[in-house]
Amino acid sequence: MTKRYALRFYLAGAVAARAGDEMSGPALMLAAFALTGSAVEASSLLAGVTISAAVGGPVLGALLDRARRPGRLLSVALVLYAAGLGVILVGLGRLPFGVTLLIAGLAGLLGPALSGGWTAQLPRVVRGDRLPRANALDAMTFGVAGLAGPALAGGVAETLGAPTAVAVSAALIGLALPAAWMLPARPCRARGARPTSVAGYLAAGLRVLVNRPALARATLTSVLCCVGQGVFMACVPLLGERVLGGAGRGALLLSCTAVSALLANAVLARFPRLIAPDTVIWAGALVQAVASALAVWASWASWGQPAVLVAAVLIAGIGEGPQLTALFAVRHREAPERLRGQIFTTGASLKITGFAMGAAVAGPVATWSLRGALVSAAGAAVAAALSFFAVPSAAAAAAADPSGERAMAG
Repeated sequence: MTKRYALRFYLAGAVAARAGDEMSGPALMLAAFALTGSAVEASSLLAGVTISAAVGGPVLGALLDRARRPGRLLSVALVLYAAGLGVILVGLGRLPFGVTLLIAGLAGLLGPALSGGWTAQLPRVVRGDRLPRANALDAMTFGVAGLAGPALAGGVAETLGAPTAVAVSAALIGLALPAAWMLPARPCRARGARPTSVAGYLAAGLRVLVNRPALARATLTSVLCCVGQGVFMACVPLLGERVLGGAGRGALLLSCTAVSALLANAVLARFPRLIAPDTVIWAGALVQAVASALAVWASWASWGQPAVLVAAVLIAGIGEGPQLTALFAVRHREAPERLRGQIFTTGASLKITGFAMGAAVAGPVATWSLRGALVSAAGAAVAAALSFFAVPSAAAAAAADPSGERAMAG
């Protein structure tokens, strides 16, 4: 298998797995509502799958870093995640909802395998000067999945029923298995080297996340941006109802964001060294703040509301897409090879947690004051940009503690 084919194979698997993942959330909600008739249970099921990823990510990353063939472990995670979706589907309306919710939480532990766990393997597929472009293409798979997944969920649910949509999402995840199974192996350990325990990997990964300034800045900024994105997500139904004439039309806003993120990343893939990734991370946060501010305007403007709102979500995608690519670039650059899997999955878990917290807090706030919720989304994005500069840079840290810098370099 040539290197060029390996990258295409990797990207095809990433698109299939991530589209299945993006499809599974809306499909589960629709299926739960159709089979139980409860909107509360439907949203609780989605929350159960999402929030548990925060716990599973670091442990899954440590296991991937210890594995000689991480692709095999990744394949097992994909199988179990897809199987979990199937068990949830079978249990809806048949098992007590608490049991189904527990199953959803267990399946959600494996969610980071489809995001950070997969991306962490990219440097073993593509090396050297080809990595920046491959990284941008990998980030684009999230945009493709974000566009295709919800659309597939809605289309299949409408034509074949919501339970079928869940089954299709599991099947898409299964299609990624060959690409995961054939991922390159990790280089052999040096003779005499002692394998580190899972707890040791977890502790080492946390130290790297905190002690490497570029990684700490990128992680903190991206998590705060996800809080704002979660807030905006909670506002989507109300924005659709007030500005577009129907709550269901709010889903179109997410598609607009995915399209602009995909196009922005396509430009970045063409010119991968145009802007330093560290700059893109804080600048992307400011772009997202502008988008939320425009959405505030659209919520009360007496003219041009739909046009302003569409412009807002398109601008949001321009901020989100390149920021994700830049975040991956910083992680690839800063993460030690032996801890790469944990850095990526832990980062993905933190972002998922930030998103879930933003959505959970903003739901009641948006019902009371839509504009207030949108202002808080803009505030979270501004705080994300400021937090980037609040963390001392590597140069500042070295000037403050040259001995510590030398120790870290050693």
